[in-house]
Amino acid sequence: MIISMKRHASKEQIQQVCDRIGDFGYKIHAIEGEERVVIGVVGVGDVTACLESVEAMPQVETAVRISAPYKFVSKEFRPGKSVITVNGCEIGGDEFIVMAGPCSVESETQIMAAAEGVAASGAKLLRGGAFKPRTSPYDFQGLETEGLKLLAKAKKATGLGIITEVMSDRDVELVAEYADVLQIGARNMQNFALLKSLGKVTRPILLKRGMSSTIKELLMSAEYIVAHGNPNVILCERGIRTYETYTRNTCDIVAIPALNELTHLPVILDPSHATGKRSLIPALSRAGVAIGADGLIIEVHPQPEKAVSDGAQSLDLNQFQKLMTELKPYIQLWQQSRVTEAAAAV
Repeated sequence: MIISMKRHASKEQIQQVCDRIGDFGYKIHAIEGEERVVIGVVGVGDVTACLESVEAMPQVETAVRISAPYKFVSKEFRPGKSVITVNGCEIGGDEFIVMAGPCSVESETQIMAAAEGVAASGAKLLRGGAFKPRTSPYDFQGLETEGLKLLAKAKKATGLGIITEVMSDRDVELVAEYADVLQIGARNMQNFALLKSLGKVTRPILLKRGMSSTIKELLMSAEYIVAHGNPNVILCERGIRTYETYTRNTCDIVAIPALNELTHLPVILDPSHATGKRSLIPALSRAGVAIGADGLIIEVHPQPEKAVSDGAQSLDLNQFQKLMTELKPYIQLWQQSRVTEAAAAV
């Protein structure tokens, strides 16, 4: 349920409503706003009786039942777009954000070269895996804590925010010490113990869609994080598994406008994993901007041919610079559309 208080309701009046909600066995999830307070309610109980009781209170303006199974990430809960601030950047706002860097942190020389190169071309966040989930147990698994320290060094040198993957609930606090954004990979999208742990940290979370997951399942996973206390979730379409074999995955490009209809959370596109081929990344990146993504996350390596992982889907620094130049007119149109949408909403 969403309870909207009357403008300038006092703290005592708000607490009275919260107490009434508690009488029906529900929990208060969030209280937001300055002039007008909105109370989010979760739990199991007699919804109709609770709604009728709360609506009768003089300090309440409206009480509405949320029909979507994902309550707090739905557009019903928040009609406008959530804007998530990361290292001075606003994801979901008026700036198109590009995150770039190698699949894995391999060495100080490699990550520093990548960071300096993507920063010079206009990226705002540096991606790089310190903990790597690999299909084969014999493949490179990442530098772990040493990789996190190298990412922190790259941030200090370039000013870029850091996004890196966390694979276990045991590592959440460690990764949060170094990263500005904690990434949840496709394989862990429904690792519910991990999602609950992420609800207890203040760092923004980038949640990638599982390779065989529906849009609803992605939103329900986001709901786990938000319902456990962390509202700062960014969704990522990275391609799903189909019968097609030419590309690594099949990019569900329509998922981006679909998610924009269903949720207030920012949505970005990963053209690297969606295609698995560096030759296809520029075209899909342009499509992502045009269809309404809030940003891109792209794999970039100083020497892709020497990469220990995902070299075939990594751009080199010159290719990334060229892509960023090619995207400029698309991003200008994207910004104009955001201004138009904002004016229409007033």
